[in-house]
Amino acid sequence: MSNPFSGSTLSSKAIGFAEHGGVDVLRPIGIELPAPGPGQVRIAVRAVGVNPLDHKVRSGALIALFPVTLPAVVGYEVAGVVESVGEGVTEWRAGDEVLGAVHGGGYAEHVLAEADRLARKPAALGWAQAAAIPVAAETSWRALDLLGAEPGRTLLVHGAAGGVGTVLLQFARARGIRVIGTASEANHAYLRELGAVPVAYGEGLAERVRAVAPGGVDRVLDAAGTGVLPLSVELAGGAERVLTIADWQGAEQHGVRFSGGGATVTYDRPALNGALELFETGALALPLHRVLPLAEAAEAQAESERGHLRGKIVLMVS
Repeated sequence: MSNPFSGSTLSSKAIGFAEHGGVDVLRPIGIELPAPGPGQVRIAVRAVGVNPLDHKVRSGALIALFPVTLPAVVGYEVAGVVESVGEGVTEWRAGDEVLGAVHGGGYAEHVLAEADRLARKPAALGWAQAAAIPVAAETSWRALDLLGAEPGRTLLVHGAAGGVGTVLLQFARARGIRVIGTASEANHAYLRELGAVPVAYGEGLAERVRAVAPGGVDRVLDAAGTGVLPLSVELAGGAERVLTIADWQGAEQHGVRFSGGGATVTYDRPALNGALELFETGALALPLHRVLPLAEAAEAQAESERGHLRGKIVLMVS
């Protein structure tokens, strides 16, 4: 396949930050992207998903795990249209509609992506919903794999109504895994619709979990990061049965495994394929907590920080 791009750089508009801090450090900035390198594509972004990682990187809370060069642009999952491809890319061509994970830079009109971390967007899948899939799907697939969650077993998920929890519950249901999900009372009916047994978080959580799972829980996933690891270890019967994707400091303190967005092994392709297969059969619910224009990225991150979301926040770029 011939290489369809020309020119070395592209000027693009983005929302970024020149210093770590609160949401007020987010500003419109101009960026220049190089032409896609070997194995890369350049995407005209239509929508970008908002994740807790975004505000943690912006604030500097994860600077030890996710150092960035300032000024920086976050955004780790996008949906958009391929504009040009780099050397060796034969699967994609200009005009293809795709979704997938990126190494940051998604809060922008254009972004570079690794070609093998993308999937083709079904025509029936809207841009906003497409952008809500990649991170949640990859994280969910990875978590279930690392936990060794098997059919017929019971999995406790903290923060089950969020973006990751929403997709994970549906993956688990398709695999025959029973899920108990913690969430606020307002989200209990929602969790039931996704096939989970809801319990309220907070004081008395252990007793409520034991009431619905008298035989105990086999594995625990912490997607909330709210200090639940000691209780999780107790309920699961060992730290090796607990995984957190939200509390790396607590993981070190309590001997629990942590798996974050910087994992060296990714599950992008199987996770995206798994999610899209559920979508094609009508078995994937993708509720959006809120959809905002890119210019309101600060509001989106502020809401993400407040937590208690039902589904994902998405920014529309064009």
